[in-house]
Amino acid sequence: MDRLDRLRQWTTQALPAPLLDLTPASADASFRRYFRARTREGSYIVMDAPPAHEDCAPFLHVARLFRAAGANTPEILAENGAEGFLLLSDFGDTTYLDALNEASADRLYRDANAALITIQRASRAGELPPYDGELLLRELRLFPDWYVARHLGIELDAGQRQTLERVFAAILANNLAQPTVYVHRDWHSRNLMVTERDNPGVLDFQDAVYGPITYDLVSIYKDAYIAWDEERVLDWVVRYWQAARAAGLPVRADFGEFYRDFEWMGVQRHVKVLGIFARLYHRDGKDGYLEDMPRVMDYLRRACQRYRELGDLLRLLDALENRQAQVGYTF
Repeated sequence: MDRLDRLRQWTTQALPAPLLDLTPASADASFRRYFRARTREGSYIVMDAPPAHEDCAPFLHVARLFRAAGANTPEILAENGAEGFLLLSDFGDTTYLDALNEASADRLYRDANAALITIQRASRAGELPPYDGELLLRELRLFPDWYVARHLGIELDAGQRQTLERVFAAILANNLAQPTVYVHRDWHSRNLMVTERDNPGVLDFQDAVYGPITYDLVSIYKDAYIAWDEERVLDWVVRYWQAARAAGLPVRADFGEFYRDFEWMGVQRHVKVLGIFARLYHRDGKDGYLEDMPRVMDYLRRACQRYRELGDLLRLLDALENRQAQVGYTF
């Protein structure tokens, strides 16, 4: 019996009503797959996480942790840890990415800010793995290893490698000085679902950590899959900051300092994401992420243009892409 047959057999036994059909719902950047199980009483999501490649324990832990905090994560209805099968409640098909437009954005992002603050207010040290310097640096190194060497086919010289190390150290110094909370780690438009009650439905949280407070804010407002005018992003970030202060979260008292943290956290994330997208293509054969690379690079370049300390990184990006050096630092 192959894996899909075992999944179908287990689902049939786990469902509260007879199974009518089992169809693919989605896949993500890992080995996990999701199926929609339909019954006459409603539909459910079945997660297939092969134990040789995926561990369901973090998913289960974070789902319950965030749900207890008040976030709308899927309800765990049945689990088979040995096989890596989970039966979950179904949030439907409409992601934030599907629903976001000029008219809906303010409402949807207001809900996302409220949900994020709900999660962050429940933060406790020791509950999730630390988003520490070792992990942050390991992510940054995906850029030279996968984006530069593998994707661009360029070997950095000794001076360029030293430049990267120097810039990485500056980025990490900022990131690690930020106040720490629960971090979803992929809080963006493809992982938030539009729901009628308790919007948004929150997915793909199994890699959650305890780390910098601006990280999830960067994920959603400098989203790899959709971009907005910077003036509008600034307004949404201000609204988050105001609500977070009112909720007693440890955000900077000065918004300018908070926004600088937001920008520098974005540099870390976008350097990492360029490496991840390159790895997904070259190692895993997933080419859909290539079309999002220019958007991520644009976020990175804009931030580097604004901060003198990131000028060396901007000049390195210019050299890698044979662009004329940029000038005009503002901060």
